[in-house]
Amino acid sequence: MLGFAAAIAVGTALLMLPIARVGPGGASFVEALFTATSAVCVTGLIVVDTPVFWTGFGQVVILVRIQLGGLGIMIFAALIGVVLARKMSVRSRLNTAAEAKTLGSRTYAGSSAASS
Repeated sequence: MLGFAAAIAVGTALLMLPIARVGPGGASFVEALFTATSAVCVTGLIVVDTPVFWTGFGQVVILVRIQLGGLGIMIFAALIGVVLARKMSVRSRLNTAAEAKTLGSRTYAGSSAASS
């Protein structure tokens, strides 16, 4: 949670710099905050036309935020997977794997018979 907030805060500050925006001055606080938040949360929402409003620097800042947000989601998902895997006993894992294998072979057999 703190990592997302930090990424959004740094992104907002960088997007408010004059070098991040095409034309004079920097972006407003609301434009920068919304864009940084949207990028980190990987929603794709924008309040301004990205290629027109932001310079190459601003676009790189947005791209890095998107990558950080996506990486955060993948790390969180992997962490949940590890925690759940540790809670499962070896017997449960073997039963799950065997059941998945059995279901997979039934699906293939059923689909080949149906297509013949």
